[in-house]
Amino acid sequence: MDREFYLPYLLNYTQPVVDDIVIYCVAMLLSILVAAEGQGLVATLLGDSRPGAKDRLHFNVFMHMSVLGTLNFFVAGFGWPKEIKIDSANFKKHPKISLIISRLAGPLSNILLANIAASLSWILSNWGVHDQVFSSIVVVNVTMAVYGLIMVPPLPGFAILSALFPANGAAEKIKKLLYTVGPFFIVGVFLFIRISGWEGVSSVVNPIVSALTTFTLDI
Repeated sequence: MDREFYLPYLLNYTQPVVDDIVIYCVAMLLSILVAAEGQGLVATLLGDSRPGAKDRLHFNVFMHMSVLGTLNFFVAGFGWPKEIKIDSANFKKHPKISLIISRLAGPLSNILLANIAASLSWILSNWGVHDQVFSSIVVVNVTMAVYGLIMVPPLPGFAILSALFPANGAAEKIKKLLYTVGPFFIVGVFLFIRISGWEGVSSVVNPIVSALTTFTLDI
């Protein structure tokens, strides 16, 4: 691969380049699409079949886009789709585990897409073609997958923590509050990180993203 990436992978807002903006947006849209559809597909396969559901398995990325989740891509290099509605009561066996698997299918889908893009990038490089698109897709999807494991809603990693909540009305109210506040909290924290230069959680997560990206792209 000829292109060098710095983490977090963000657009250069001081010297914007049209090609970079278009490529980044394509990578962002693909990452949102596979993360959302992956959750919906796995939830359906595990038993939460919802015929006619309008929030899953339609492959329309614009219906999956969250305002704050999309904004966070331009602030922090990762984001999230709108919440895919999953009813754990429809899972016949181990509903909590099935819910966790369904949510984590989002990051797994991002990793799978990153590997497909890396393969295409490798093929192009062997043909002597300078690739920017597929390598960008790899970086954005790996970043989204790893950051998605943070246990703060609406990131899919919160499903692990959410499974520990007791099944009562008070717990549901707390989870609803967390899902309301969580997106603003994430954007606020990473905006502060960008402005202040403080690494925060990125000091822990970015080395993982870097290692996975290096391994996937074989650079």
